[in-house]
Amino acid sequence: MPKLTSLATALLFLAAPTLAAPGDPTPAPTTAKPAREASGVMRYDTNKDGAVDRTEWTAGQEARFKRLDANGDGKLTQDELFARTPAAGNSVLPSDRQAGRQSAYFQRLDADKDGVVTLVEFMAVAEGNFARCDLSKDGRIDTAECRQALQRKPGDSARSTR
Repeated sequence: MPKLTSLATALLFLAAPTLAAPGDPTPAPTTAKPAREASGVMRYDTNKDGAVDRTEWTAGQEARFKRLDANGDGKLTQDELFARTPAAGNSVLPSDRQAGRQSAYFQRLDADKDGVVTLVEFMAVAEGNFARCDLSKDGRIDTAECRQALQRKPGDSARSTR
């Protein structure tokens, strides 16, 4: 008889979630993994609707500029822009290839070639990046659309819209 009572108790315990009233909240599982933080373009999806619209993108890029502007002077130097970029391997300095890419990117951002990147210059490139990723031209981008855009050569988009 004690075995039968133990078995009945065990079955009741296992069935408890099924017997809960329809409106009862389901308890969170104790083995749940923490939510994965969004990365890439989706880190700017502040309303979590699965896409980044132009407003979210602009706000995210402005916040990024402010984070990079270590001294708060409203301008980015090349050192500020790449201060958080990890070097290759165990080195504290970027490789020659990395340094070359960083320099070329900085020159692209520095439109007036005065040796610093202003918010206006930074946002102009950010706007171009959004436009390049927005293949559907609906004012919204996501990871798949950006990945597809980045795989195209710059001239491909002109040919595909004809």
